[in-house]
Amino acid sequence: MKEVVIISGKGGTGKTSLTASFATLAENIILCDADVDAAELQLLMAPKVQQKTDFMGGSLASIRRDDCIECGTCLELCKFEAISEEYIIDPIACEGCGVCVDLCPEQAVDFSVQKCGEWFISTTRYGTMVHASLGIAEDNSGKLVSLVRQQARILAGQNNCSLLLTDGPPGIGCPVIAAIGGATLLVIVVEPTVSGLHDMSRVAELAKHFRVPGLVCVNKYDLNSEMAGQVEAAAEKMNLMIGGRIPFDPVFTRAMVVGKNILEYAPASATAESVRTLWHNIVTYSVMDGTGLKNFQEQ
Repeated sequence: MKEVVIISGKGGTGKTSLTASFATLAENIILCDADVDAAELQLLMAPKVQQKTDFMGGSLASIRRDDCIECGTCLELCKFEAISEEYIIDPIACEGCGVCVDLCPEQAVDFSVQKCGEWFISTTRYGTMVHASLGIAEDNSGKLVSLVRQQARILAGQNNCSLLLTDGPPGIGCPVIAAIGGATLLVIVVEPTVSGLHDMSRVAELAKHFRVPGLVCVNKYDLNSEMAGQVEAAAEKMNLMIGGRIPFDPVFTRAMVVGKNILEYAPASATAESVRTLWHNIVTYSVMDGTGLKNFQEQ
């Protein structure tokens, strides 16, 4: 099984729209939405939930008043000022570090695991999809990303699927690290701007660190052709293949409004053809380890 992860240095570059379009072109796949902080692939895939499971993440401290002797140890140790003088812990201010739990002389502090979100296994018109929703202001997004990818891999194995198509999170933080480890190929979506070039460089360094090969797609390239050329030149210096150029096209937005990808909404358009070309370059790209991605859907 191969895994293609679509990422970007920031949000809003079009990676989710491209992932949904790739789902139209790919065969025998499992879809995975690893952008758990802003899970938007479901808006285009219209998933029908078959299984819902709670995601239990970080822990939250609470003081048992009957056992507390009000010695003040926890007040002194808490760096987040989450404990009041009445020895009540503010659940919003508590960061779940566990210092009060470990060092309370009376062991009067409970540390219960909290529900941070939910993850789902759903059916879509293009196959099974694993996705999740992280609660508002909850942490452990990296842990949830790892869980979603793990479950997607399990399903791919059970159903003899040859490809895992993953919509990754933006940036270079913990969720991205959790999303790219062990991937076959990263598709880095870049906008032709100075900040886009900077974001691509950071993502490329992260991919290099984890030894995952990358391929660059310049989205909305015609908004700044000169900068698009600079992005491609920088990508080549970083040994990143240029997979394709996607023009700016309002049809992407019109397709999203009706819950479709561009290949469903305007299959004969020039922009749709550029997406097909990008996908062709993805599936025929040779990985640095020599195994290659060519015809990987048939392997």
